[in-house]
Amino acid sequence: MQNHRAPAIIVHGGAGNLGADDPASSGAPDAPRLVGVRRAAEEGYRILAQGGSALVAVEAAVRILEDDPTYNAGTGAALNADGDAELDAAIMDGATLRCGAVAAVKDVKNPVSLARLVMERSSHVLLAGPGASRFARDVGIPAVENAALRTAAQRARWEASAKLGAPGTKTGTVGAVARDRAGHLAAATSTGGMAMKLPGRVGDTPLIGAGTYADDRLAAVSGTGHGERFIQLTVARHAADLVGKGATAAEAAQLAIHEVGERLDGEGGLIILGPNGPAGFAFNTPIMSRAYSLPDGTIVAEL
Repeated sequence: MQNHRAPAIIVHGGAGNLGADDPASSGAPDAPRLVGVRRAAEEGYRILAQGGSALVAVEAAVRILEDDPTYNAGTGAALNADGDAELDAAIMDGATLRCGAVAAVKDVKNPVSLARLVMERSSHVLLAGPGASRFARDVGIPAVENAALRTAAQRARWEASAKLGAPGTKTGTVGAVARDRAGHLAAATSTGGMAMKLPGRVGDTPLIGAGTYADDRLAAVSGTGHGERFIQLTVARHAADLVGKGATAAEAAQLAIHEVGERLDGEGGLIILGPNGPAGFAFNTPIMSRAYSLPDGTIVAEL
């Protein structure tokens, strides 16, 4: 008999469009978008299979994606209107409902780990800007130059957008949700936000219940897409509530994303894990890179 409470993980590398020059547009299995999410899911699942917690697994998976310049998070994040990388992240433990988040951080390599320390070593949920940076130094996270987070590819995109006066893209973000052997859930999300965003703009990622949520009684959720729309509908908590009311993870994801599109003409995607059963996901954009574990531990990566 299949154990539906077996360890499970699903990660996403953002919902959006593929350019014609993106290797993933040809469906190549070794395209960077697929390689990265596979690596993240494999590492998260390795932790779960060895008895590690869902919280540790999602942090580890998201750190891998933050360090991969393919994605809009950490190193390689989209640049704001001033040409800086400005990062948001959140993490939540479904067993205790503890959560931590950071926003508009410009000098931290792995904001998801800073978010976890906000959760564990402060009495707050969300720290932003210079205050988050000061806290990072206080807890031993070294400062990095913002230039170290800015890749040549993102700089070229920024220069092209600035020259044309083009609006920023609304999609991006990476995330992971997991269930461990004890049945506990966790979620983590990290992003550079919209390209060409106004400095100080904060999206849904670090807002608990909007882009990130986990509750052992409901589900764990990580979102990606147009953050303002996810905030308006508190999408992550809404999707988790749907699982709590009896929907499967897949059904809840589809219903929540349909509502984002129907009510607000918003774009994006979700990944979800409930207390039981397989992971679910949905998106209303051309692609959402993702990877997830099967019951036998096999990792599947898809666009």
